[in-house]
Amino acid sequence: MKRRQFLQKTGISVGALSISSSLFPLNILEPMNIKPKPVAVATWNFQNATKKAGSMLENGSSALDAVEQGVMVEEANLKNTTVGDGGAPDRDGNVTLDACIMSPDGDAGAVVYLKEIAHPVQVARKVMEETPHVMLAGEGALQFAIQQGFKKKNLLTESSERAWKVWLEHKEYRPIINIENHDTIGMLCMDDKGDIAGACTTSGLSYKVNGRVGDSPIIGAGLFLDNEIGGAVGTGMGEAIMKSVGSFLIVELMRQGISPQDACKEAVMRTVRKAPNYKDFQIAYVALNKAGEIGSYCIHKGFSYAKFHEGISSDNLSPSYLDS
Repeated sequence: MKRRQFLQKTGISVGALSISSSLFPLNILEPMNIKPKPVAVATWNFQNATKKAGSMLENGSSALDAVEQGVMVEEANLKNTTVGDGGAPDRDGNVTLDACIMSPDGDAGAVVYLKEIAHPVQVARKVMEETPHVMLAGEGALQFAIQQGFKKKNLLTESSERAWKVWLEHKEYRPIINIENHDTIGMLCMDDKGDIAGACTTSGLSYKVNGRVGDSPIIGAGLFLDNEIGGAVGTGMGEAIMKSVGSFLIVELMRQGISPQDACKEAVMRTVRKAPNYKDFQIAYVALNKAGEIGSYCIHKGFSYAKFHEGISSDNLSPSYLDS
């Protein structure tokens, strides 16, 4: 049936249809024929990671490939004691890694408590693409990684081992705000098709209890995206982010038309209102919507996010709830 005949038969006028359509939000990338401009953003000042991802995006890579390769830069950075190879161990001396990845079509993969594999984000992607599952843990994750061709490696570097042995003399644990004993790299990328992908990877809290898993590999906590809306990543005290399902919350707020900036702020304020001890830890979020708008918010000042856009790399200080 032709469109005009259908409208006449159902009694709907063309004018009425055009008026009613204005009541619904439009995807601004399509009606305005705006070509998406690739962008990569990441928690903290990990500009080497966003440069890698951003350069790939500018050369036509997919958001998924770019975000994977981007966070791998920090997984391989031995000076970064919070991510990947060289990560600080738990209080028993084990380096255990957590990571997750999400593709634009909504698929996700994650690994938790993974030992002896330098790039957990790659294993997470294999979980997403090669299994019917979302998450593998511990020995099962390691066995799967080996089956997929990954090689085992001792991830405890000499410097991390020395620091751990010094810690053993006192065995005092407390989170240190904005000091890298608890931070991750979470990254979001949008490619030239307007597709968004995300990844999050960490070695977790330094000297954590053996077996502890934080927010980083948890879909909806450390990372969440909906390719129709946008995505969000979190960092800081993982337990607080898990309790609020912060990244999922931000995406759902953006779905309601709230800006990435205001959505990140509301996610932080949920924790501030619920946790009496919020001054004792840091949480921070970064969000990206389909229009390419970026937002960020944190509890304590000092958090920043890296961005690579149109060939320019930058470190961007986040607004915060507390100034000290």
